[in-house]
Amino acid sequence: MLTGTIVNAVAIAIASLIGVRIRNVPEGMSKLVMQALSLAIIIIGIQMAITGNQFLIIIAGLTIGALIGEWLRIDDRLNHLGSWLGTKLGKNSQGNVAQAFVSSTLIFAAGALAILGPLESALRGDHSLLFTKASIDGFSALIISSTLGIGVFFAAIPVFLYQATITLLANQIDAHVSPELMDLIIAELTSIGGILILAIGLNLLNITQIKIANLLPSLVIVILLVIGFQNFLI
Repeated sequence: MLTGTIVNAVAIAIASLIGVRIRNVPEGMSKLVMQALSLAIIIIGIQMAITGNQFLIIIAGLTIGALIGEWLRIDDRLNHLGSWLGTKLGKNSQGNVAQAFVSSTLIFAAGALAILGPLESALRGDHSLLFTKASIDGFSALIISSTLGIGVFFAAIPVFLYQATITLLANQIDAHVSPELMDLIIAELTSIGGILILAIGLNLLNITQIKIANLLPSLVIVILLVIGFQNFLI
């Protein structure tokens, strides 16, 4: 069942290792590539953000998630972890490890394929969606790691754990979550993930300095809100 998820994680890891070895790029070219990548990330975020149907759920999810994230100081903790990893990796760790880790993890895990792929793998033995996602993530990891550094490599770990968990719980999800509710969850989760990805693009362009890691609880909160809202209507 985990074949597709393993291939996806390995593609991210290998591509990011190749990406960090792309060096000696002129500063002007590197800056322009970074700006182009940031703009592409912003467009992806906008496309994902408009898939949601319940804007109040999105607002509530972001607000509650932000409060929880700030209380837990997730951003500070990840930055400390990134600094520690950067120290251990020494000269090979160009860039901000924590920023690269959080940004790439969201980009790889926030889309609908990260949910539908594992479900297809577990319920139908069809890994084609995850193989497609692996090729997309691999190319993205190559580009992102060439500019943000080795932190992208570590994104393979939470992506694997996230998709593996969905795969292993697929039968329970299929038994207890109706197709209609699953569609709503995917739509709102993709929407809030798109907003976070949009924030990543703005941060990379130095337009904003949003603590994106502190917004990560929003992804869990929005799922709970969708389920609660549907149960209330029923």
